[in-house]
Amino acid sequence: MGSLIELFEEKSFAILFVLLLGVPALPLPTGGVTHVFEIIAVLLALQLIAGRDQIWLPQRWCKLELAGQQRQRFITALLKMIRRLERFSHPHLRFLFDHRLSNIVFGLLVIGGSAGAFLAPPFTGLDTLPSLGVVLLSLGMLLEDFVVVVVALVVGVAGVVLEVVLGSAAINGLGKLL
Repeated sequence: MGSLIELFEEKSFAILFVLLLGVPALPLPTGGVTHVFEIIAVLLALQLIAGRDQIWLPQRWCKLELAGQQRQRFITALLKMIRRLERFSHPHLRFLFDHRLSNIVFGLLVIGGSAGAFLAPPFTGLDTLPSLGVVLLSLGMLLEDFVVVVVALVVGVAGVVLEVVLGSAAINGLGKLL
């Protein structure tokens, strides 16, 4: 992890958000296991909002290796997706990126998307869209493409709205049964 932070420098926040929320963005029921990743993403976003240029992680986490067969397949698939997005993406409104205010907004949006994923009922798959929104938002920040950021916002907001609509329908349905 420490070498990733060194490699991506000021973009390391975005790459870690992609890695942390990439697993909850998969359309698989995780049973709440990914809540740990979402909490870590919120803590990193708070560092971004506070104005840190570099990520602070405990030394033990910095030495953590992203190795192993499962992790390697995930990282390979993730890199393939980033490369595919890079081919279609072009920097749009580049002047909006890498400012103090844009980092604060980025951090707040990551917290919102992570909270949306965290509050999704377990085993429903409803955490997928808010997490995917954060992943796309992070990729938009990495590629400095405002169009990708807008798509990310639409996906994330749609996911949270879907959670609220389906959650209220479930509560109303349970209320009628009782």
